[in-house]
Amino acid sequence: VRVQGLGAHGLAGGRVEIDAGLSSQYVSALLMLAPRARAPVEIALVGGGDIGARGYVELTLAAMRRFGVQAETVDAACWRVQPGTYHAADIAIEPDASAATYLWAAAALTGGTIDLGLRAEDFTQPDAAAQALIARFPELPPVIEGSQMQDAIPTLAVMAAFNRAPVRFTGIANLRVKECDRVSALNEGLNRLRPGLAREAGDDLLVSGDPALAEQVAGDGGARIDPRHDHRMAMSFALAGLLMRGVAIEDPGCVAKTWPGYWDTLRALGVRLSAA
Repeated sequence: VRVQGLGAHGLAGGRVEIDAGLSSQYVSALLMLAPRARAPVEIALVGGGDIGARGYVELTLAAMRRFGVQAETVDAACWRVQPGTYHAADIAIEPDASAATYLWAAAALTGGTIDLGLRAEDFTQPDAAAQALIARFPELPPVIEGSQMQDAIPTLAVMAAFNRAPVRFTGIANLRVKECDRVSALNEGLNRLRPGLAREAGDDLLVSGDPALAEQVAGDGGARIDPRHDHRMAMSFALAGLLMRGVAIEDPGCVAKTWPGYWDTLRALGVRLSAA
């Protein structure tokens, strides 16, 4: 795709309708661009439709206001942005809540504790809501609705393998269009840990849960997990190796997309890693 720039204030403004059912990032991108238009911009969801991970739109709006532009929520399916200029401002960046889920999960799986320097309830990122679920392990709820914490679902799905009861993950259709089809990748990886451990039901994922998996050898003499070049698949399935023997993660370097030092962090926490 070739994009021809229009220069400063080259956008006319007006109303834009978009289908954001797959991702809130489309809305966030248009919101951040909108102040450069010559007239106000309204961004509306097609047919007043749903939006994936709505909380990240709220984070976008808050950041825009912090940097000096006027952006408002008209209703649940429409936002309005006035022409303006971004101005420099100081801002504190909180830790990555999606990455934090791996550490919260590691502590829960091993019966330990971990201090990330910020309480989960003080995070503004939607994925931080996963911590309240992680804290319930091994009594995760029977249904986890994941539409508003999509990047935390791989973490929770791997934890569910060791839960005392089955867990059904719903609202996760958007995971099929991430770095890989994460619903399929999770199903495949969990069944490599133990055949029959998970299955897909439409766009839902059902994980049977079996605390007895802990201390067992994964798969048939070991399990090689293909993360499909997806950083979150690699980091999530590494958690299974905290409880099971014989878990090997292929393409470990794919974690570099968001956390190049992930394996070093696990080593620092006492996890033994070796080349497979």
